[in-house]
Amino acid sequence: MASGCLLEEKMLFCGECLQPCLQVASPLCPLCRVPFDPKKVERSSSVEKQLASYKAPCRGCSKKVSLVKMRSHISTCSKVQEQIANCPKFVPVVPTSQPIPSNIPNRSTFVCPFCGARNLDQQELVKHCMENHRNDPNKVVCPVCSAMPWGDPTYKSSNFLQHLLHRHKFSYDTFVDYSIDEEAALQAALALSLAEN
Repeated sequence: MASGCLLEEKMLFCGECLQPCLQVASPLCPLCRVPFDPKKVERSSSVEKQLASYKAPCRGCSKKVSLVKMRSHISTCSKVQEQIANCPKFVPVVPTSQPIPSNIPNRSTFVCPFCGARNLDQQELVKHCMENHRNDPNKVVCPVCSAMPWGDPTYKSSNFLQHLLHRHKFSYDTFVDYSIDEEAALQAALALSLAEN
């Protein structure tokens, strides 16, 4: 572990958040990006005790459940499962015969920067790279970032897998309106924030 890394200072991380860091050859701290020794990661007994002592109501049946058991309860709670079943289903976009203008970048599928495998969505790109390029030491350009209006098509990531696992857990399309500039996006976010409060 490098000197100054937050993990040296006994920082606490959610296991689900830290797990992707541990799946690559050269793990980096999720906060400060400094390399660390995964053998020094240990479970926090104090946090586990707190999770066992706090109770919260289930969002389905309202039964009070200790936080440490909440995930397993939710997975078996019939009311939560009913809520999930009644959620609107994702409907894929119907293909069109209209040609896509060539000046609009493709932000839905990507090419693997290691081997050139094509037509990978973000999740497929992560899976492909984890399965086929986990130990590849080459610095490569992130195809997801370079497709974004703010992306730098010349920047090579020193640890591409860490980058993928931390920066691309969600689709930008969910949060970004590509048709407006940065200032307009900031103003829209501020207006929405004020309207919600």
